[in-house]
Amino acid sequence: MNFTLPPEFAPRVRFGELLSRHTSWHVGGPADIFFMPRDRQDLVAFLKVLPPDVPLLWLGLGSNLLVRDGGVRGVVVSTRDALTALERRGERGVYAEAGVPCAKLARQCARWDLGPAEFFTGIPGTVGGALAMNAGAFGGETWRQVRHVETIDRHGAVRLRAAREYSVSYRHVDVPANDEWFLAADFEFEAGSSEEETRALLERRRQTQPIGEWSCGSVFTNPPGDHAARLIEAAGLKGLRIGGAVVSTKHANFILNEGTATARDIESLIEQVQREVARRHGRLLTPECRIVGEAA
Repeated sequence: MNFTLPPEFAPRVRFGELLSRHTSWHVGGPADIFFMPRDRQDLVAFLKVLPPDVPLLWLGLGSNLLVRDGGVRGVVVSTRDALTALERRGERGVYAEAGVPCAKLARQCARWDLGPAEFFTGIPGTVGGALAMNAGAFGGETWRQVRHVETIDRHGAVRLRAAREYSVSYRHVDVPANDEWFLAADFEFEAGSSEEETRALLERRRQTQPIGEWSCGSVFTNPPGDHAARLIEAAGLKGLRIGGAVVSTKHANFILNEGTATARDIESLIEQVQREVARRHGRLLTPECRIVGEAA
């Protein structure tokens, strides 16, 4: 990339930063440029000087993401420490920026006695990622509660958009403009949530999912009328291993990095699970996780 960033951004830019340090699978090669904005204003200023042909990848907690071993060309923008505002607005409204962890949103809504927000405890990423894919858990989905979103384009222009401008389905969101990313959302809830319900769902998650181990969350979307985990388990694939990657024996829709896996190991295991489920059940599983970057 033949461009030079202004020196004021130097303290927040890293070159060749290994993305394995920033993903929940703990794999991934280097980013050409890794930018950690101080706040929204810093992000706007950065985008205004970034050439329009430089690829951009947005990164929150690094869940639901597989970065290949060859890394990512262009710029990776980390939002987790910059877009962190979370506040109540009016009787039923909540404003959350893209870097807010979904679990934190759930806990705060419980303290405010607002819901349904408990399902956010089952989403391992940030609000920005949840908006991008209509993430859900325990029967709830992100966009059911969204009223407005704030977006930013690659030139640093910020827009307010109504939820009705987006076409939303299961784990998918069609955006009005390809070069816009989510900065924040205005959610609307009802009274009636409780901290007890949130704690109960957290405990249910601990009992049924491999919490604390290196994974991306759920690997595959559920096919219509069925569950990916059931199909994988019924195919006898729990414990299936390639290199340092293994299908969880606790929850079949999780693939774990036991400490030595490469991104290639994980991607190969994803492909092997797809082949076996298709062969045994005639169902093609679609990855819920996003796969980016270049092979080593």
